Amino acid sequence: MCGINGFNFRDESLIKKMNMTTQHRGPDDEGIFLSKHWSLGHNRLSIIDLSSAGHQPMFTPDKKFAVIFNGEIYNFLEIKKELEKKGCKFQSKTDTEVILYSYQEWGPKCLQKFNGMFALAILNLETEEVFLARDRVGIKPLYYYYKNNKFIFSSEVKAILRHKVETPLNYDAFNIYFRLLYVPSPLTMWQNIFKLPPAHYAIIKNGDIKLTKYWRLEDDELMSDKDMIIKDVQNLLYDAVKLRLMSDRPVGVFLSGGIDSTIITGIMSRLSNQVNTFSVGFEQTEEAEKYNNDFVVAKKTAEYFKTNHHEFVLSAQDIIDNLAKTIYHMDEPISNHIQTVNMLLAEYTTKQVKVVLGGDGGDELFGGYERYYHNYWLDRLQRVPASFRKNAGVKKLLGALGKKEWYNKINAAAGAERYLSFFSQKESLIASFLKQGGDTGVLPRFMNNRYFKSVDEKNFTGQFMKTDILSWLPDESLVRSDKMSMAFGLEQRVPFLDHRLVELAQCIPLSMKIGQKGFKMGERGNYYRGKLILIEAMQKYLPEYLLNQPKWGWFSPAAKWVRGPLKPLMLEVLSPSFNEGTRELFNFNELQNILKRHINKETYALNTLWSVMTFQLWYRQFMSGRQLDKIL
Repeated sequence: MCGINGFNFRDESLIKKMNMTTQHRGPDDEGIFLSKHWSLGHNRLSIIDLSSAGHQPMFTPDKKFAVIFNGEIYNFLEIKKELEKKGCKFQSKTDTEVILYSYQEWGPKCLQKFNGMFALAILNLETEEVFLARDRVGIKPLYYYYKNNKFIFSSEVKAILRHKVETPLNYDAFNIYFRLLYVPSPLTMWQNIFKLPPAHYAIIKNGDIKLTKYWRLEDDELMSDKDMIIKDVQNLLYDAVKLRLMSDRPVGVFLSGGIDSTIITGIMSRLSNQVNTFSVGFEQTEEAEKYNNDFVVAKKTAEYFKTNHHEFVLSAQDIIDNLAKTIYHMDEPISNHIQTVNMLLAEYTTKQVKVVLGGDGGDELFGGYERYYHNYWLDRLQRVPASFRKNAGVKKLLGALGKKEWYNKINAAAGAERYLSFFSQKESLIASFLKQGGDTGVLPRFMNNRYFKSVDEKNFTGQFMKTDILSWLPDESLVRSDKMSMAFGLEQRVPFLDHRLVELAQCIPLSMKIGQKGFKMGERGNYYRGKLILIEAMQKYLPEYLLNQPKWGWFSPAAKWVRGPLKPLMLEVLSPSFNEGTRELFNFNELQNILKRHINKETYALNTLWSVMTFQLWYRQFMSGRQLDKIL
């Protein structure tokens, strides 16, 4: 895992500054190269072939191509054998060298051969053309600035901001952020800075850029043979974990109390004599007790598999002390109260191992989130005449049951309207505090144009899940995992997002993922259990006690902390004096009222308060003078 930087002009001092900014991503080695028209930089975290032979930028023997690469190609040994048959002679044991020869042999089509996570740049030294590419699912981030033929790219935006470039606030992204709590690709919060979308490559030559999509998550014909599906899931997931244990440095696993990380731990325990597992919990107070359900189950699971288990316990003060550092390393404002928890767990873990496996993607592929279950039944409700669904009596009944918001959901049109009924924050609340967020159509237009140009109204759930894989997963979940782990040079690998498994999951009928058995009665009331086919396929890796518990989700006591230890910080940040540049963006009197009502338990407003706090801290770090040499 590494950091890559570059731009289409020569400046040794500037490329060194970019490397310095991303040094945390690769603390083991650093390299730069200047061609006639390009400056390239690289920070290396040595995982495969720890010798100097893995130094980057790396060149082909004929000096025609140079590569800088962030990520891992898990099947590189297989590709290497194929290239050796074609006469290629390798000087290292790295996957980086395999990328070079693969591009030299097959051009952009080499991407189809790679099983891995990657963001890479290859410079053709004869034509001065640069080839940029990002992995299929978007596990590794890649940003670029483009204006007036100036092109700059990096693994992190803060390195791009080392340049004197025009990057005012992007008001479309601003509008979207406060409704979605993240900014979807290709947008960023800065004008003229973009994310290279997942499954895309770009060719940059003579100041022009051309983007091409090289992989699509197709709606292939659904499989019907359940026994075959179970066998395929078992074989592919086992192989995906096995491939991701490839490392010349110690490997561990983030273990929660959930299904996905437990399956990974179970497979690892069969492939390795000793498995290191890592879990995070919260200081045992009355407020934090119920947030440690996963933490307690993880310890039980570690004992079940006899792992070398490491526990890390956080307090509210730990979060307060590290919020600014979290915002700095995230680059983008993403409002999620577990970000700092992610980062501190990574800091603790990297003292023991340099590679860790995580369960990211299992919910999106196999129907683990409750929103999929609800959509599955909403699809069926579309068969009920609209005149009944929109009846005032139905609205009154839902209100009496405390489910008033469901009236809009059952009547939302399939497409962006229904998708956002589950994701978007309440428009009335946003309008109360957001002065510059008046264009309520920005987000629906964006989602419709990008993800819902055509809609299957009666079977929308599959499209809903697919949209999560294309947007929520890379632009919120995976970028959070990457930035928080790489803040301390820790490589996180995600077996569930092996593209072969992603493609297989797309062919599994929803009834095998969700179905009528998805809603169970438990001691704690009704709860959702999805991922039925995954659980059935991987049952031998799952302790029995895990099969009879609800999906807790990973939460923190943030809502309670805002009423206590975090209150002084909230009062300071939700003030017009905190950032001169944001005084015209927010109604601060209303924000103070929202905070007061939350503290008094009149309303629950964690998402709103956290999104504004995150934005305010982000703005001070990245927009108010760009003070990037220190964490504010």
